[in-house]
Amino acid sequence: MTPESVENFSNDAAWIASGKKVLQLERQALHSLENRLDGAFAEACRRLIACKGRVVCTGMGKSGHIANKIAATLASTGTPAFYVHPGEASHGDLGMILDADVVLALSNSGESDEINLIMPVLKRQGNVIISLTGKPESRLAQFSDVHLDISVPEEACPLGLAPTSSTTVSLALGDALAVALLEARGFNSDDFARSHPAGSLGRRLLVRIEDLMHAGDSLPQVAIDANVTDALLEMSQKGLGMTAIVHADGRLAGVFTDGDLRRALQKGPLDFSATPVTALMAPHPKTVNRAHLAVEAAQLLERHQINGLLVLDDAGMLVGALNLHDLLRARVL
Repeated sequence: MTPESVENFSNDAAWIASGKKVLQLERQALHSLENRLDGAFAEACRRLIACKGRVVCTGMGKSGHIANKIAATLASTGTPAFYVHPGEASHGDLGMILDADVVLALSNSGESDEINLIMPVLKRQGNVIISLTGKPESRLAQFSDVHLDISVPEEACPLGLAPTSSTTVSLALGDALAVALLEARGFNSDDFARSHPAGSLGRRLLVRIEDLMHAGDSLPQVAIDANVTDALLEMSQKGLGMTAIVHADGRLAGVFTDGDLRRALQKGPLDFSATPVTALMAPHPKTVNRAHLAVEAAQLLERHQINGLLVLDDAGMLVGALNLHDLLRARVL
């Protein structure tokens, strides 16, 4: 870098202009790709969705990084896929590729020695080969059952050397393949959550109320003939800030909370032992079914500005209790 070139970037405008030029060139490359999308893309999708094995993505250098990301996107959207380094493949990792697999090979030049070295082996094994290259006449394109053209009018690199526009186009085309397959499979948010159980969406779509609720001996409940003292002892032992009041047959009669106690005390002195809990309880508490998603419980708490819910089974019998802290610990909120 010369002092003169540094001087040319002595103000914000020069930096911003450089960045905008890159984005413009890459946008033009994507527009060119969009106009070029044809029956070869549809055929690639058909080959991929018919695959009885996995999709094996491969590429060298920057194309390898893009291939790795495409494999990850495919795998997370319903198409089993993984990445194999072509250099390692010729030293034993070809054993990872079964004859039922489809190979998705990326090379802008189509002449990467490491990739073309393993192509005859894969062809002999019977693998379907889909290539993404910028040169339809290249060796890799000729090896392929389906070729997708990723040529670009111009790299964003002013030297025309660093892969920029070409890698952007490759990545976008990989996304287009993944989304087309996702839609064809009817892959939905529940499917996505199952492959992302540690993510926030996975927690919101997979965790059910019965997974978090306090049940059995941890469930705060007193009989309908209990007094306020009994209720307070149960609340203190179970630590949920509330207790259910139940009939002898297990049906829910109401709920008594910290808030109910505070409101009663604001009216004057209270003889806890002489006061039946039914006199202070809320007779129509908010409840939720044990099979519902935990996120539905969160929505109920927020909508009604309350801190806890009682949980019922399909028969309407009390089976558990849940509060705001349970949802926070499970990171549903």
